[in-house]
Amino acid sequence: MKNILNILFIILFASFYSANSQFMENASRSLFSDITANKVGDALLVLIFEETQADNSATTSNGRNTSISGQASGQVGSTGNSAQGSIGAGTDFKGNGTTTRKETIRSKLSARVVEVDSNGNLKIQATRKTKVNGENQLVTLEGWVRPTDISKDNTIASYNILDLNLIIEGDGSVSKVQEPGLITKFLRILF
Repeated sequence: MKNILNILFIILFASFYSANSQFMENASRSLFSDITANKVGDALLVLIFEETQADNSATTSNGRNTSISGQASGQVGSTGNSAQGSIGAGTDFKGNGTTTRKETIRSKLSARVVEVDSNGNLKIQATRKTKVNGENQLVTLEGWVRPTDISKDNTIASYNILDLNLIIEGDGSVSKVQEPGLITKFLRILF
């Protein structure tokens, strides 16, 4: 009799545990498949590797020469009067300009799936705020990801994100020193 009660007790709790596990969201995932982001609320790691380089140069050379000359002569009485005149003007302008810019960004950022479109593509968003020694940094990321581009370890490289919008802003003493002063800004407006 005691054995039968023990068996009934075990069956009762086993069925209760089994019923609860069916409603646990992550319990239904397979032990043999990779766990990658695929629905709203899932997280994934974005590996940011962005590198841009731009070179631009321009050379301008303009010149213009204008000259007007004239001569007049005539006789009045016995004295001969003559006049000569010449006017010349010229401009010459030469200008050179070169711009070179290179940026490299490397970082890791955790993102969250906020939308899934009809094709199964995932819209991700991420925000990270840091403050170190009075210097604030805000990193925001948004874009669309194809599930096939997500690696087995649930990461994606930034160059695989469609319509990537990556903004990195800084505010603090270092950022303020890099800005031109008020007088420099005023002179740039004038000239």
